Amino acid sequence: MKKNVVILSTLTSFLLLFSCKEDKLTEVVEVPLPTKEEKITIGSPNDVKADPGSFEMTKLPFNYDALAPDIRTLTLETHYSKHYLSYTNAFNKEIVSTEFENMPLEDILKKMPLTNLKLRQNAGGYYNHTLYFNILTPKEQTPKDTLAGSINKEFGSFNNLTNQFKAQSEKQFGSGWVWLVVDRYGKLQITTTDNQDNPLMKNALIPGTPIMGIDLWEHAYYLDYQNRKGSYIDAFYNHINWEKVNEYYIEALKKVKKV
Repeated sequence: MKKNVVILSTLTSFLLLFSCKEDKLTEVVEVPLPTKEEKITIGSPNDVKADPGSFEMTKLPFNYDALAPDIRTLTLETHYSKHYLSYTNAFNKEIVSTEFENMPLEDILKKMPLTNLKLRQNAGGYYNHTLYFNILTPKEQTPKDTLAGSINKEFGSFNNLTNQFKAQSEKQFGSGWVWLVVDRYGKLQITTTDNQDNPLMKNALIPGTPIMGIDLWEHAYYLDYQNRKGSYIDAFYNHINWEKVNEYYIEALKKVKKV
């Protein structure tokens, strides 16, 4: 009897991929924990492939252990091959045979009705995670070139940007994201969104193009840091690919005709 209760408890802990209600979206991804007798097998990010659809997963240019010990192997593998994969597949399914199927991603995010909660959650989840994995690197970097100059001009120094970004991340309540964006005037700003929303959507507090973002859903850090979110924020900051962020910055400036 006791064994059956344990099994039932485990099964109810890991439900279907997404649970969606009219007023609230909750992400639940099936990631069973190993028993003492089981060995955890970590694969390669090159083996992860989304189902055929309009959008593909970005390729992770390093192995799952490349960011350890700051972001450990199991955490990165789970985040990439379970959560990101799930958002990609669900997003592609949502747009099949709709006006969004062949539309550029940023246009989808700007034009989609926010009342379509499944599309909103999955389109945001796909975009947000694509950017997140694109700006991670094993080697610690600092901003250079055009971005470095703009950070010094608009924030006073790189340390000021870092302190403000980390402070905003600490204050973010519940699941969500903190972003460095280029606003409609070409200015760098820090902003936040809840759940899988992002600053390209109609409800953005500060509309703009994200060039950097930190995932503050628990799936991004709980296996490593539990309730110590600040430690995860510090760890993330050690692995930002500022060269890639600079590329995004130049692209965003072109959109607002500032270069």
